[in-house]
Amino acid sequence: MSTYAINGDIEDRLGRTLSDTEGVTCQSLLEEAAVIIDGINEDATSETKKLVSIRMVSRAIGCSSDGVPMGATQGSMAALGYSQSWTMSGGTTGELYISKIERQMLGQKLKIGFSSPLEDLVNDKR
Repeated sequence: MSTYAINGDIEDRLGRTLSDTEGVTCQSLLEEAAVIIDGINEDATSETKKLVSIRMVSRAIGCSSDGVPMGATQGSMAALGYSQSWTMSGGTTGELYISKIERQMLGQKLKIGFSSPLEDLVNDKR
């Protein structure tokens, strides 16, 4: 299966070498990311697809040096009570997801609309 990035791109983004196990996981995630990206916009540029792939997979397998998951928008730690809490922006740790900015990069613009089935009922009775 084809991918838009390689393991070396993820290593560059994370700033470290992946272990053998992480390398296998990374390859699988890159393949999955390609399918997700193509589902949103198969006609996006190859550079955009590569960047989005790198961002998606880095979030899924990466952490900062202090143990904070990538993609976390809020977090807290405690000490002797051993407590941690994280709020993720668009998904969960280890999950592939596309952020709002990545959707825009792929050409999917925000759309606002509504539907009201009750209006049809009211209009039919006239």
